[in-house]
Amino acid sequence: MVSSLEKPDKNITGTCDAVQVDKILDLALECYPNIKTLGLLYNAGEPNSVSNIAKAKAYAQSKGIKIEEATITTSAEVQQAAQVLVSKADAVFTPNDNMVASAMNVLADAANKAKIPVFVGADSMVSDGGLATIGIDYTDLGKETANMADRILKGELANNIPVKVFDTDLSTYFNQKTADTIGFAIPDAILQGEKTVIMGK
Repeated sequence: MVSSLEKPDKNITGTCDAVQVDKILDLALECYPNIKTLGLLYNAGEPNSVSNIAKAKAYAQSKGIKIEEATITTSAEVQQAAQVLVSKADAVFTPNDNMVASAMNVLADAANKAKIPVFVGADSMVSDGGLATIGIDYTDLGKETANMADRILKGELANNIPVKVFDTDLSTYFNQKTADTIGFAIPDAILQGEKTVIMGK
């Protein structure tokens, strides 16, 4: 939408909550160092999902991890796709895919039964049963967006306000109930982290 994040044009600026795919998958390997096959579940019709899946594939290739992928076109297909993936993969990754998110409980149920961890692209998906993610605090993003709107309403030009990308000072989110269900003990180093948020207690 803009030619430069630092110097936006077209009278556009704003905030960006890009999914930190590499950091999420680093977390997956920290928790499960022996991942040999990674399952990917997404809707191929969502451009944001496709771009994040491409990042996940590149990451897996760099680590020598095999990929098993399943695409869906409706939320009704999540259950079957999930069952196939958890039978083939050591862990599953799904980005902040709207269609998968709408049926996150179905994915979580299939994965939990198979004792397979699911790493996701948004904290809301952890709340709905995924094991973990690394991402932003959306309250902070909302505040920054409101601040930008306030500056523009007071007469500042959008072109003079750099796009704010939230890619640092990230939080780690875990679902304790999911961890207990699949028999995963969240490491103390993570539990005691200042930016760790434990859900599903």
